[in-house]
Amino acid sequence: MLYLKATPKEEGLIFYFLLIAAYLIGSISSAILVCKALGLPDPRTQGSNNPGATNVRRIAGNKVAAIVLLGDTFKGFLPVLLATTLELSLFEISLVGLGAFLGHIYPVFFDFKGGKGVATYIGILLACSTIVGIVFICIWLFIAKVLKISSLSALVATAISPVYYYLFVDDARSAIVITIICGLIFYTHRSNITRLINNEEDGIKS
Repeated sequence: MLYLKATPKEEGLIFYFLLIAAYLIGSISSAILVCKALGLPDPRTQGSNNPGATNVRRIAGNKVAAIVLLGDTFKGFLPVLLATTLELSLFEISLVGLGAFLGHIYPVFFDFKGGKGVATYIGILLACSTIVGIVFICIWLFIAKVLKISSLSALVATAISPVYYYLFVDDARSAIVITIICGLIFYTHRSNITRLINNEEDGIKS
């Protein structure tokens, strides 16, 4: 049986196709679509006005928020898994993840106004390295349990993730891309950071 190996030009086309596809997949807003399907208010007009799982939790409760969380995670996971399956380099795989992340925070289908990106980042990590993704989730959940502040737990877990990502994956260029994503997460959480500094951030309510 003959196996046809892609030429460098074909590999480049595959990478750019995945990059664009990742951005478009990331641009699909789970929060907006789920709320619309269930006849709920548009999350961009309620609570914090952020189309993400945390705000949907305020509007509709834990079950609906869990659906949104899974949808946002899958948006990051699927394109990176495809890139991994097609045996792209780790650097290219992480760039595909960045494409999905940018789609989530700047969705072309929703006036470039998206969510804050933590769930999508988790999906990216899980597809790049399952152990790294699991470590992130464990740290996030532990800090949330102890400190009872969702944004703070996400920011702390995000801040330290490039370190153990590099330790487990051992690819410097890929780790730089992951660090850029982390920087963008801090940027999308800038209002939360201001409220944390002023001791005004809402805690997690059971």
